[in-house]
Amino acid sequence: MRHSRLLYTADKVRAVFARMRGDLHEQHERHLFEMAELRKELDQLHAAYAALRAAVFERERAEADLELLRRDRDRRTCIAEGQQYWLH
Repeated sequence: MRHSRLLYTADKVRAVFARMRGDLHEQHERHLFEMAELRKELDQLHAAYAALRAAVFERERAEADLELLRRDRDRRTCIAEGQQYWLH
């Protein structure tokens, strides 16, 4: 009966698994760092969106106020000139 030569020893297998574990740990740390960077970017985008939204609402409010002022001016002009002015 012929003895076959061992291709892997327990020490070699442990060394491979230890290296694989180390590689996975490095990859995990890299992913955590990338996720933290993406979270920062997302938070910045949320802040920019909130600022833009507030600016749009403020502009709409200013435009509405301006329209009310124009209507009031037109009403006063009509009344001053003796014209009829319908409220509705």
